Amino acid sequence: MTNTLRLMLASVGLVALSTAAHAQETAAADDSAYAEQDIVVTGTRVAGRTRLDTTSPVDVLSGEALRGQGTAELGQALANVAPSINFPRSSAVDATDSIRPATLRGLSPDQTLVLVNGVRGHTSALLNTNGSVGRGAAAFDLNTIPTIALESVEVLRDGASAQYGSDAIAGVVNLRLREARSGGGATLGYGQYVTDVSPARSSRKAHDGETLTASLWQGIALGTDGFLTLSADYLNRGRTSRGDVDTRFTPAIVSSRFGDPEVEQYTLFANFGAPVGGTWQVYGHAGYQKRDSTGAALPRPLSNANSVPAIYPNGFTPLINVDSKDINTLLGVKGEIGDWAVDINASYGRNTLTFETRRSLNSTYGTASQTDFYSGRLTYDQWTGGADVTRKIALAGDNSLNVAFGVEGRRESFEEEAGEPASYNRGPLGANVALGSGAQGFAGFRPADAGKNSRENIGAYLDLEAQIANLTVGAAGRYEHYSTFGDNGTGKVSLRYDFAPQFALRATASTGFRAPSLQQQFYSFTQSTSINNVIVDVRTQPSTTAAAVALGGQALRPEKSTNLSAGAVFRTGGLEFTVDAYRIRVRDQIALSENLAIPGVGTTDRARFFINGIRSTTKGVDVIARYRLTSDTLGKFDLTAAGNYNEVTITDAPGTTPGGAALFSQQRITSLERGTPRWKGSAAADWSLGNVGATLRATYYGNVVEPAPNVIDYVNTGKHTLIDLEGRVKLMQKGTLAIGANNLFDVYPDAVATTNGNNYNAGATAFPYYSPFGFNGRYVYARFSLNW
Repeated sequence: MTNTLRLMLASVGLVALSTAAHAQETAAADDSAYAEQDIVVTGTRVAGRTRLDTTSPVDVLSGEALRGQGTAELGQALANVAPSINFPRSSAVDATDSIRPATLRGLSPDQTLVLVNGVRGHTSALLNTNGSVGRGAAAFDLNTIPTIALESVEVLRDGASAQYGSDAIAGVVNLRLREARSGGGATLGYGQYVTDVSPARSSRKAHDGETLTASLWQGIALGTDGFLTLSADYLNRGRTSRGDVDTRFTPAIVSSRFGDPEVEQYTLFANFGAPVGGTWQVYGHAGYQKRDSTGAALPRPLSNANSVPAIYPNGFTPLINVDSKDINTLLGVKGEIGDWAVDINASYGRNTLTFETRRSLNSTYGTASQTDFYSGRLTYDQWTGGADVTRKIALAGDNSLNVAFGVEGRRESFEEEAGEPASYNRGPLGANVALGSGAQGFAGFRPADAGKNSRENIGAYLDLEAQIANLTVGAAGRYEHYSTFGDNGTGKVSLRYDFAPQFALRATASTGFRAPSLQQQFYSFTQSTSINNVIVDVRTQPSTTAAAVALGGQALRPEKSTNLSAGAVFRTGGLEFTVDAYRIRVRDQIALSENLAIPGVGTTDRARFFINGIRSTTKGVDVIARYRLTSDTLGKFDLTAAGNYNEVTITDAPGTTPGGAALFSQQRITSLERGTPRWKGSAAADWSLGNVGATLRATYYGNVVEPAPNVIDYVNTGKHTLIDLEGRVKLMQKGTLAIGANNLFDVYPDAVATTNGNNYNAGATAFPYYSPFGFNGRYVYARFSLNW
């Protein structure tokens, strides 16, 4: 840990030295010119608090910085500029290819709460059940919010369950929408991967992943003080393929579609606010997204028992289509009653995923099988309603006490609908146990899986923050009642002391919790898998079913956490520097069990279910430095250096079934401990002079371990640094043309060796899909923006 901090501090020192080299030519930045007035609303309920004045670390990422990258995905854009966030680009893991989760501080994706305009967002209907980072989580889909609709994103890197309720164990991401009365803009972009692919046994050039983006926003005045901001976004992205040649085909060819799925998506958003009399204002937003995404399962060569040569004489690769429809709405009023500020709002969100399995077959029907299947539907929706009341009370001198309290009610539901019978049935050839059940690649949900379940909860909080001279003291407490498991209470205390305007120390201590998701409680799905070369039907099922209870299952309990953090803030002129160390202990964490033999049932059936029992300790440190300066001759420079060291240790895990089988394997433990990089750092320089500008960014990723059933087959991604470069020029006064490259030097994670048992299907998965930066190679792009 000490070496980590030294290295990060050394990198910050290099930035300072590089800026000092221009000292004789630059005009020194005074405090007023570079005072950062990023007002934050996350992590504090004190009006007017800036990000460098908070008791907890809060990053403010501008919408402009997120849009000024060669990616159309919000999750990827956040990971590019925030070292504590990771956004793995997995592949060959069913629907998780299309709906990828992000992680904060190496914890599970569902342990980070996402807010939209300060109000709890809804999670995706998808439950990640395959071997990806975030296995077992149902998380918010960041890519449902386009960057064109955002003013900024606030990332609270601290536990905040006492302030916001369930899920905020790792922290909070608050997506703040544009609020514009006038002006507008349009952006058109195109890019593709131009790369040399070199897996273990072959090499080739690839030009794929062609991506077209188009976006538009417009601010409209409502009355004298109101606003309506409209945003629209369109994305059309081609697939990528990074598998190795498959020697089971003659001649050997790249048979897989191991890479990004093809996607067509459009998103519409509206955000508004308008006075309604006196101090009162009505506000709200509405968003809709439709995403059509098609990924691929692993290839089935002719030698595969599930191939039917009469239908596919050269073998086949099943395609998994996910049609996602997402709704995000909010309506509220806020104003003053006496000296109290009051905010009352209600929101509704829904995510519906419709699954189709294409270019496939159900081998138990033989030559009579159809090739396209409707495989079912998942729907998650959420109603929330809340009221928040705040008041700042003046005390003696310049001291003050901010009092905030409120209530929130929520109703959630999760529904699973069965697919068509041919997508899950065993047909006339079903007696052959070598054949898998249902559609190959992604079998349909069965009628026994279908159902709708819901729950309600209500919460109340009290949040106090006192400013006494240079000392800030905060205390928060929250009580929750869930209809499924009962009561829960959390608390948080925070301290900050400003020794001078330039230097402060801060610290927090809190408890947190995460309620088990409805998906974890009720999701059910049967899929065929090979265990010791035998086709086995594995059913993921609720932990309270008879089969699960016989294996040790029980009703799920909430996860609990204890968070400690301590840090420092330093600022002078154009320099900002923050360092924050943290420790997060989680108990009763929920995980998906192994595939377990069911007592008294045939050998071709297995069960798995969610179970509490993981204990973990996460330790780390975040270091962020920023320096801005202006030169009369060289232009404006914005230099940043940031790093995160994060170490997750599993201290306990679920034991064994009553029959002695392991509930949780070493493979799963390794996934939690080493699935994200322990080290991640970035350094960036943004420069502008007149009508031209450029951004140079270097991002370092430490090694990640992709586990396998056998330790000998574990795969390392290696340690790698990626360079991004973009150049910009202003055209026609209001237009800007940008040309750039992400991963300029075409860096890949270490390839999977041909001798490795984890190199499934003779090289179909040629690179580790745990790679924190993916495995697509160099991406080149052009973007034209016009503002008015």
